[in-house]
Parts: sequence; structure tokens; C-alpha cells
Amino acid sequence: MKNNVKSLVIISRPDVPFIPEQVIVHLGKPNELAENVTMSFPDYIKNVASSEIYPTWPESAIRANIYAQITFALNRIYTEWYRSRGYDFDITNSKQFDQSFAYGRDIFDNISKIVDEIFNSYIIRKDKLEPAFTPYCDGVNTRCDGLLQWGTVSLAESGYSPYDILKYYYGDDIDIVTDIPVNSNFESYPLYPLQLGSFGRDVSIIQYELNRISKNYPLISKIEDVNGIFGTDTEEAVKTFQQVFNLNQTGIVDSSTWYRIKFIFNAVKGLADISSEGVSPEEIESPFEVSWQEGDSGIWVKLIQYYVRVIGCYYNPEIPIIEITGYFGPETTEAVKAIETKFNIIIDGVVGIQTWSVLDKTYKSIYNNIPEGCLINTTIYPGYMLSKGMGDKNVKLMQTYLEKISELYPSIPKVAVTGLFDEQTEAAVRAVQKEFLNENTGLIGPITWSTIAELYESL
Repeated sequence: MKNNVKSLVIISRPDVPFIPEQVIVHLGKPNELAENVTMSFPDYIKNVASSEIYPTWPESAIRANIYAQITFALNRIYTEWYRSRGYDFDITNSKQFDQSFAYGRDIFDNISKIVDEIFNSYIIRKDKLEPAFTPYCDGVNTRCDGLLQWGTVSLAESGYSPYDILKYYYGDDIDIVTDIPVNSNFESYPLYPLQLGSFGRDVSIIQYELNRISKNYPLISKIEDVNGIFGTDTEEAVKTFQQVFNLNQTGIVDSSTWYRIKFIFNAVKGLADISSEGVSPEEIESPFEVSWQEGDSGIWVKLIQYYVRVIGCYYNPEIPIIEITGYFGPETTEAVKAIETKFNIIIDGVVGIQTWSVLDKTYKSIYNNIPEGCLINTTIYPGYMLSKGMGDKNVKLMQTYLEKISELYPSIPKVAVTGLFDEQTEAAVRAVQKEFLNENTGLIGPITWSTIAELYESL
């Protein structure tokens, strides 16, 4: 068995599995009025295993069953099976829908010890990412396409290892991954709406999921560049999705649209089916990191430092004012910690999902009142990314600035002031980035915006 067990260390994010610290169990069928109870994930599995199987069974049979129970629960959590349907819990205790759970019952000692050993492991299909769907039944009173609980006993008595038992029922294309990190559970919705000009890993997730959905619903146009930038093509795909599934056609991914996308994505991928199409790691690649912390560098660190600096100017002296260097050093860490302290979130100096949400929302709430002298330029970045295909007053403003700058810098091509971010505008933006920023994204974020504004204002 040892050679068939993978060790997989994954940092938690909405699109990657992790072991939740806690699980919320609904004590009834999904639509029944019943109590929700919250407990640690290991305690939940101990209860399920003590309710589903017998402690006198051979250890290999017990372990095989517990692997299946862990994976079944994680599949429900990973796919947000219930949350994508509007419920406020992770799983039920109804055997008709999930697995047995008897709140407050006694736990068998040997089962408790095994769960403590393997609760942070689960079953995957080879080369896939998500916890596999692992249905099971007793194999005597009921039979199913999956593990037969009493059948595991006879297999274990015949010398089968836990892994061999699982292969017998779920197929040869499975692995068991181990050492999965434990993290706080959370709903995947990114705490604020995604819309034209938004950017980040959450946008990448939505772009990928909409593209997969479009294979089954071809009315939804494919997003050609899954780059984590919410451009006009993403907005159009969202609007069409909303039209197809009877949502308000705003082009904005609010909570209801986010979870409807999750629900349809899970359905077309069959993530809760034993023959699931599965999710491969390559399918969720994004140019955006999961989080940024001390020691990191690059253009996205500059972007973070821009927000941190502006918020520091506004809330000084509570939050120190930092320089925008592109290197996440101790000064940036301390400023991030100060922001986390002020807004009462986990204080670790790391810019992850929650901290980024605070930076984004806080900047948008104060950008009209940024103290004078905080930035070299006086024309302030509006709080959203400008990209090709967009058209509004801020695109027109940047085109006006670029037109004037090109008169002094021959390397910057001229642009027509139309208000539409076209290829000509993108070429001029790339030229500015190459000349002054050592970048080449063609996007106008806060750093490129500030550079263009500073060049224009200095003329």
C-alpha cells in the first residue's frame, strides 16, 4: 500500500481541496426544518464511522471504509453541494442523501485512533484534483455502485490492504493523497461582487468554469483569455449565463450568480458522480498567486503595496505608509498586519483572500478622499482594471493622457481618443510599461495608471 499513497501539500483556496477545521451538519433531510450542529472535521468522521461500521471488523476494512467516508464528506464540501443550492450547511445526517451521523453518540476507541491518523487523507482519481465521489452502502440490505461495507470485511479477511479494497470497488485509477493541510472552512464567494475591471484568482475560477459550462450550453460564448482579468468578454459570458438560467442580466457575479455557476459547473463535470469528469490541476491555473507574503516580489506585489500605501495615508498613524518597491519586505508585512488589526481579520501579515478583499473594498471607499501628497500623481486610480474592449470615461481620460505623452516620447505610439480601449490603446500602454515599468501586461492597473498620470502631469 505504501507505494500507492501520495503526499500532497496544498495551500487552501476556494478551488483547491483542503481539510476543513469544522463541518456544519444538518440533522435532517436537506429541506427539513432541523438543527445545524458544528464540530471539528475529525469528530464528525469519528461519529460517521462509529454509526456506519463495526469496531470488531478487521482493521483493513475499517480503514477502507473511513477513507470512503472522509472522501465522501470532502466531495460535498469541495463542490459546495448544499451551499450552491442555497443551504447554510455542508452536509446532512440523512442516509438517503449523505451518510449516517448520530449527534452525541459514543465513539469507539479503535475507530477514534484510526481517524486521528488518517483524517487528512482522501481518495482521488489519478491526475485529478478533487476528492472523488465515493458512494457506499451495506451490501446486504442495499446494493450500490460503490463500496459494499460488509464486502470489505471478507476482502480484508482474504488479506486485502485498505488500498486494495478501495481499488476493488472504485477501480484501479485511484490514489490516496495524504498530509493535506487543515484550514478554516469558508464559503468560496469572494466577499464582494466580481464585475468589469475586477481581477484576481476568483475571476480566473469563474472564467474557467464558464468556459466548461459553455461546452454544454453553447449560447454562452467562450472566454478566449482566461487571465484573471474581468474584461468585456467575461462580462458578456456572465450576462448570457444569467439569461440562460433566469437570473438578472447584470453582467456582475454576485453571490447568487457565483453559486449558480458552481451548481451548473458541478453538474456538467459530474463532480458528485462516481464517473466524474474530474478537475485537473492544469485546469485551474491562474497568473494570480494564492497569497502574497514577505519575500515575494513582482508586479502584483507592487499593486498590493499601492493599496497598502493609500490606506496607510488615509489611516495614518494607525497604519504605516510604505514605499512601492515591488518587494514584499518587513515594512510591507508590518503595514499589512496593521490593516488586518484595524479591520479585525486574522493577523498574519499575509495578503490572502480575506486581506485582499479588505484592501479592495477599503480603497474603493476612500479613493475620493486620498490625502494630498500620498501619491506623486493627482489623478487617482478609480479602483478597477482597464483592459482591451472596455469603454468609459476613464479609458477616454487615459487615451487623452497617452496622446499628449506620445508627443514627447516617440517610443509611445499615438492613440485616438475614442473612449474605447482598442488595440491602439493597448499598444501605447505596453510601450509605457516597457519604457518606465519593465512590464508588458497591456492592462491599466494602479501602477500603470499612476505612471501615465505622473507623466502627463509633469508635461
